[in-house]
Amino acid sequence: MPFAQIYLLEGRTEEQKRAVIQKVTQALHEALGSPKENVRVWIHDMPKENWGIAGVSAKDLGR
Repeated sequence: MPFAQIYLLEGRTEEQKRAVIQKVTQALHEALGSPKENVRVWIHDMPKENWGIAGVSAKDLGR
């Protein structure tokens, strides 16, 4: 059973997350031949202050 974990900075819409889930599921189905029913996708919505880039939080960088 393929299991994909996706880390994203917070702020994506529910529609965008649905699209990610659908496209990742399809990609794993095509690449591995796994039935779509067996694919799991977990989206981690990360607060911007918990994500660092070059020593500065994404929130402070305005991302």
